[in-house]
Amino acid sequence: MCAAIAMPDAASAKKAPEKQIAIQLYSVRDLIGSFGQNQHDYTDVLQALGEMGYTAVEAASYGDGKFYGKTPEAFKADVEAAGMEVLSSHATRFLSAEELASGDLTEAMKWWDECIAAHKAAGMKYLVTPSMPMLKTLRELKLYCDYFNEIGKRCLENGMQYGYHNHAFEFQKVEGEPMLEYMIQHTDPRYVFYQMDVYWTVMGQASPVDLFHKYPGRFKMLHIKDLREIGQSGMVGFDAIFRNADVAGVEQIVVEVEQYSYDVEKSVRLSLEYLLEAPFVKASYSK
Repeated sequence: MCAAIAMPDAASAKKAPEKQIAIQLYSVRDLIGSFGQNQHDYTDVLQALGEMGYTAVEAASYGDGKFYGKTPEAFKADVEAAGMEVLSSHATRFLSAEELASGDLTEAMKWWDECIAAHKAAGMKYLVTPSMPMLKTLRELKLYCDYFNEIGKRCLENGMQYGYHNHAFEFQKVEGEPMLEYMIQHTDPRYVFYQMDVYWTVMGQASPVDLFHKYPGRFKMLHIKDLREIGQSGMVGFDAIFRNADVAGVEQIVVEVEQYSYDVEKSVRLSLEYLLEAPFVKASYSK
């Protein structure tokens, strides 16, 4: 049984303006585990996140048809019992060296068909690939773009949207081409959106706002992240990012905390409070 995190008091909860803000559950991995290795009952943690003011969750623990060791239906019920909604999930299957060489996606798509079915059963609205290998050739990168297009097409047929989440390495070049921009240009906007991680974009020495204007409408989700707690480092221009969210096409914002200055509970609470209090963050970005 994992330790419960403290509930915010009723008075502070009432003061906070209501905004639609999701949390990536990797942020609380020290309490509930991650990547399919969870051995704890996470319901107390979910309840505390809902009481803080988070309105939805993004999973980070899909494996073998389950989320955090639970069936899709049970995971959905647990999240909703905590007063939040199941919004999205990170899941992927890298292509093997043999698949990269042959271009044969048959086995990979069998895996994705099972994955998509589980996410549909869990009530997911978005399914996101959280990373990919650093590739050496444009041929390999183009194959991944085709791969993502096919996954996105199958997600759309099942009532979900499919996206890709960046880190910093995607701002490197492959055969002279900026990797992320090549991906945006070679994926179909009907099937693939981009979940910009604003912190990793800045760490990749790119401007989130410039990318919004260069590729309007392609960034339907944002991972709102900082070096530690959101808004603490001064390294990320959150004001400008949020003021240009409509250009980007943003529909959802998701908090992710990867490093902590405090205990997990305080860190995720401070990150939420920053966004709740920020006048430039709208109540909702849902279209």
